Order: sequence, then C-alpha cells, then structure tokens
Amino acid sequence: MVDSSPAPKHAPLAGVIGWPIAHSRSPRLHGHWLGRYGIAGHYVALPVMPEHLAQVLRAMPHMGFVGVNVTIPHKESVLALADVVTDRAALIGAANTLIFRPDGKIHADNTDGYGFIANIRQHAPDWIPGLGPAAVIGAGGAARAVVASLLESGVPELRIANRTRIRAEQIRAEFGAKVVVYDWAQAGNMLEGAMTVVNATSMGMEGKPPLRVPLDALAPGTLATDLVYTPLMTPFLAEAQARGCEIVDGLGMLLHQAAPGFERWFGQRPEVDDELRRIVLA
Repeated sequence: MVDSSPAPKHAPLAGVIGWPIAHSRSPRLHGHWLGRYGIAGHYVALPVMPEHLAQVLRAMPHMGFVGVNVTIPHKESVLALADVVTDRAALIGAANTLIFRPDGKIHADNTDGYGFIANIRQHAPDWIPGLGPAAVIGAGGAARAVVASLLESGVPELRIANRTRIRAEQIRAEFGAKVVVYDWAQAGNMLEGAMTVVNATSMGMEGKPPLRVPLDALAPGTLATDLVYTPLMTPFLAEAQARGCEIVDGLGMLLHQAAPGFERWFGQRPEVDDELRRIVLA
C-alpha cells in the first residue's frame, strides 16, 4: 500500500555563514524575533570555510533552510554562486542575504544600505540628505553599500577617502560624477561643509587601530555615524558629539539590515526597537 499522506512540514531553518562566525550577534537577534512572534523556526551560526562555500550552499535548500545571512569572507563570493542577483547586490558587488526559493534557486540581495539608512531615519528623523555633501571614510564592502544608499537618498555630492586610493577611485568609476575622491592624507579636509559624515572603516573598533582622521572641520549640526558598534560610543562619535554633531551609533544598521531577510524567510516583518537593542547587547 502506498502512503499518500503529505510529507510532514518542518520548521524553517535560517542562519548566518562566515569564517569565523562565533562572534556573530545574528543568532541572538533572530532568535529574539522568532520568540517574540511565536514562530516555529530556528536560526543558527554556521562556520563555513571558503573552499566549502559552493558545496554548502547547494546542499542547504535540501536541508530545510529557507535562507541565510552572509558575512566575511563570503559576501562577494556568493554572487557568483547565486542564480538570481538583485540590482542592488550587483551594484554593491556583495550580498549579505540569500533566499532559497522553493525551486532550489538561490536569490542574492544586499540589505546593508537599507539598514544604514533605516538606522539614521530611526535615530535622526530630521536628517535631510540633500542639505549638503556627504563624506565617507573608507572604501571597503560596507562603504560601497553606504555610498549606494546615500546617493539614492539624494546627497548632492559624495566625498570619499581610503588608505588605498585605488579602491576609492573604483567607487567613483562605478557610482558616477557625484563621487569626489580625496587622498587619505586629506581626509580631514573633506569634512569641510559636509552635512553627513560616515566612518565606514573598522578603525576605532575594539582591538583595531584608532581612526586618525582629524575631525577639526566637523561643524555643529552635522550628522556623524559610525558603522562600528563595539564600542557603541566610538572615539569618532565621542569627538563628533563634543563638536556639536548629531550622532548615530552603528548597532541599528546591524538590526535593520536583518529585518528584510527575516520577513522573507519567516513571513513576519519584525520590529526594531529598544528591547531588541538590549537583547543584542546583553
């Protein structure tokens, strides 16, 4: 006799892949949302070595996974392995969110820029990007997402400086005439008249070298934000605040960039609030 009963439904699985990955706060973040909304699902941290990435990604849709977040060092590599890449991820040159579709195809997106802007909108609701130039310190993968989102938001000019100038030049070549490149030695000068200033480097993070860009040109009322969130109050933000700037820490970007993926995987748009911040920082 053939059993015609439908296959049992399993709780959806999602996770974050990287190498290393033990430091990730994403399981705490998504675990809180799963509990808050009473969703029968699981979110796990998965250490994946670069040489195993393709094999792991092809297997995951068959293991009950509906998607994963992607962190260092895989954010660029996954683009070549995805079946569908959003325009946003292609422009940035990296993906941080993968959706495994029912047909087994891998859909790659980048929500870092969304998270960056949503964090500013939440904590500095009066911010008007079109009021003046933006200055971005750094030209790595996170900076590319920031540049894309700031240009899309309507900044009239985007100034950028990086220790390796060629990376900043590549961003100008790809993002167009509104991007102005400054030498690293002149990074302090690009803050003159800037209404939005972003540290998109890891400098100032616990265990990393300090950010040595002079901040004398920061004007009161400028919005200053840091992608670093360990510590929450970086030396860059502390000095910017002392100079009368409005500051936004980097934790909210982590929280907001996670929301679109969670919604796609588990069918619930999650809320980013003070309780979530406390849980992730605990």
